[in-house]
Amino acid sequence: MHPWIRRRLALALLVCAPLAAEVRSLTILHTNDLHARMMPLENHHGGFAFLATVIRHERAGCHDCILLNAGDVAQGSPVSTIFHGLPVFELINLFGYDVGTLGNHDFDYGWMQARKFIQISNYPIVSSNVVGAEGQLFASKGYVILQVNGLRVAVIGAMTDDLKSLTTPKLMEQWHTTPVLATARKLARELKAQSDLIILLGHITTQEELQFLADAPEIPVLVTGHAHNGLPQPLVRDGRILVRVKGYAEELGRLELKVDTTTKAPVDYTWKHIPIDSTSTAPAADVAAIVKHWEDEVRARVDIPLAVSARAFDKREVRGLIEQAMRTQTGANFAFMNSGGVRDIVPKGQLLVRHIWDIMPFDNRVVVGTFKGRDLPAVVLGGRQIEPGRDYTLAVSDFTAANQSSADGLHTAGLQFPNDAGLLRDILIDWFRKKKLIE
Repeated sequence: MHPWIRRRLALALLVCAPLAAEVRSLTILHTNDLHARMMPLENHHGGFAFLATVIRHERAGCHDCILLNAGDVAQGSPVSTIFHGLPVFELINLFGYDVGTLGNHDFDYGWMQARKFIQISNYPIVSSNVVGAEGQLFASKGYVILQVNGLRVAVIGAMTDDLKSLTTPKLMEQWHTTPVLATARKLARELKAQSDLIILLGHITTQEELQFLADAPEIPVLVTGHAHNGLPQPLVRDGRILVRVKGYAEELGRLELKVDTTTKAPVDYTWKHIPIDSTSTAPAADVAAIVKHWEDEVRARVDIPLAVSARAFDKREVRGLIEQAMRTQTGANFAFMNSGGVRDIVPKGQLLVRHIWDIMPFDNRVVVGTFKGRDLPAVVLGGRQIEPGRDYTLAVSDFTAANQSSADGLHTAGLQFPNDAGLLRDILIDWFRKKKLIE
């Protein structure tokens, strides 16, 4: 064969041969469920100024890093409640997020306030399945594609299907979710040709996490929030990876990936959850100054001695205290508090009004209805015997009244609560003050 022909043939074979897989690195730093806990917790974990220090340390010299947040930035501290979340979103702009998504509690001050959160954030907030009556997206984008270390990284925002039962109708108006799994899978299929890796940034339940791992092969990496307890190690199925860290700024996640650009999937990973320890970490001065400013704004209102607790009460026990307070303050025969509405413990020792704000950051009101014994939900009885034909009064929050049939609710529907007894937080403060000693 003539050498010229041989060279042309070799060149043709080279052109037709598949390219060797290229593997590139990607590092995902991530948080979830910050819940406006700007100050360290009772256990000295967390605090926004200390989280900022750790984020900046992890990003230093990292050429392949992105920082993601999986929702619920607002709601959980007096600053957030009094100023409707805006200072919290303004503050976390200093963290340097690349992408965030919304959580259900980011709607606690109404959908128009959630829109303001999106507007003031200096990073894109994506949500693919919160839509209006005409199917229009609530957020301006359902996804973004980041260019990182030569990779096209598509990040899809997703909200739990439980949003309806986690909010009150008057706060959401037309806005609702489309099925989270189907919506995200469809979008992931559309994005595959435009990206080298697809990440779901989801504020979803633990059951939905498992559904995605089982039924969404199009999505190889999931960074989630909603559950606050974090994961001890990643959930992995068929090479797909799901990670979640503790809420309240207690941890920062670091997921290091090796991504095959041919298969568009990770071929290797390491993950760690980095504790935010305020006793051994120096606070970021710029963040600390802003935290102090806002804490000073609320201190005179909430750092007031209230009562003394003889011991620490966990969240389950705090729920019992809330129900006791609701019965005492309203005179109701029965009271019910949804467990998800109890946001903090009662520590041992001196209690401040701030502790009640931390337990009950929501502006929920107590409402009371009168019902025949036969119509009382079983979940409120606590084993007490009742007379089917006798009238009884039941006190609940307006959130529970609006979501009676939810798994964390009354397990019924149609009960009417016409009497408004006032803000639950105020009722608790008054009850604790009168009790003086909690034991």
